[in-house]
Amino acid sequence: MMYPRLKLARSLLRDDGVMFITIDDTELSHLIRLCDEVFGEENHVATVCWQKKVSPSNDAKWFSTDHDCIVILAKSREIWRPYRLPMNDRQKGYYTNPDNDARGPWNSATYTCNKTKTERRNLYYPITNPNTGEKVWPKETAVWAYSRDLHATHVKENLLYWGLDGRGKMPRLKKFLNEAGNVVPRSIWFYDDVGHTQEATKELMNLFPDSGFDTPKPIRLVQRMLQIAVTPDQGDLVLDFFAGSGTAGHAVLEMNRNDGGNRRFVLVQLPEPTERKDYPTIADIAKERLRRAGKKIKDENPMFAGDLGFRVFKLDSSNIRAWEPNRDNLPQTLLDSSDHLKTDRTEADILFELLLKLGLDLTVPIEQKTISGKTVYSVGAGILLVCLAPAIAREEVEPLALGLAAWHRELAPVGDAQVVFRDSAFADDVAKTNMTAILQQHGLENVRSL
Repeated sequence: MMYPRLKLARSLLRDDGVMFITIDDTELSHLIRLCDEVFGEENHVATVCWQKKVSPSNDAKWFSTDHDCIVILAKSREIWRPYRLPMNDRQKGYYTNPDNDARGPWNSATYTCNKTKTERRNLYYPITNPNTGEKVWPKETAVWAYSRDLHATHVKENLLYWGLDGRGKMPRLKKFLNEAGNVVPRSIWFYDDVGHTQEATKELMNLFPDSGFDTPKPIRLVQRMLQIAVTPDQGDLVLDFFAGSGTAGHAVLEMNRNDGGNRRFVLVQLPEPTERKDYPTIADIAKERLRRAGKKIKDENPMFAGDLGFRVFKLDSSNIRAWEPNRDNLPQTLLDSSDHLKTDRTEADILFELLLKLGLDLTVPIEQKTISGKTVYSVGAGILLVCLAPAIAREEVEPLALGLAAWHRELAPVGDAQVVFRDSAFADDVAKTNMTAILQQHGLENVRSL
């Protein structure tokens, strides 16, 4: 089940893309072997331990499984770099002010580095403890991290700490909270920071009490992944191909609400049955959760102007009928194939396949208008005009063409527009030729039919 998905996921990633896979401890070794084969051992960035439970399972036969693993894989580890995280309250608590420094709370860092005396002789020199007058030398296997000149600056700015009594054996360098930036992500994620399973269940119950979904992920867990991997304002795309209850999409909506970002998401979920009439598949649960999440955000933030919508697609065969002749009755096969578009498909089905074949984004804006009794679609503010009416008579050609030309002028798209019709709709070749000629006279040169 996993191998083909991993192969596909890797091909979909950008060169600076990254993938997070949550899995329990018992399956971790199997997953790592698969990932090493698909991504390469060199692209395994880290395996994070997520503390998922608040309290232990006292009925466990051996151990209470209080954590899950999150395997982090890069398309190219040499290219991808994680974004740093803002400090949490626990990390800020490491900063204190035992000497009442006017610059505020600080933490201290070691004053030595991993270079030897042989490698960096200029960093092997004595430092005087101002409180005792004692000269302190670094180890020959770990010399000072700073040159003599930079050390003199540290002394002048009172940046060295020699312990509470001032008689420490080695100095440490003060790092002030008000100068501290974001911090590097760590490989242990505590539930205080990223949520736990009980929190996830409560989140879904509060929003969607009748979901019946009992294994969601906490929103904060997904948001931690997004903080590390996704920029807020570059339209980055988040793909979750085990969507479940739709936590990833919900997390993206919440983050965009919080910071005004424009992150996007694609959720993929097999239509696994739920034995319910109202939400017959897991995919239906995810869709309803996203609807309710968007409504809640809008109700609580009426001035929010971000995009809270989504489109739903189901994978299907092409709308274009394949040539499958009945060799015992070829004349009838030819008659049946006179309309090469399948008759059980809607205009929307055909329209979105057209977008795919033209390489257009499935989320591009689409407007709909009735012209001379025919439904016409404007895609991408007029860059594509589509009429999929099943029949266009000779006398309907001119008013329809003039209406299309007028709408095109009104939309004023950037770049050359393309107009597409259903080929079998035209009453005859004369109607088709007249349509093309009238449109070209009004500047719509690119006319084609399906």
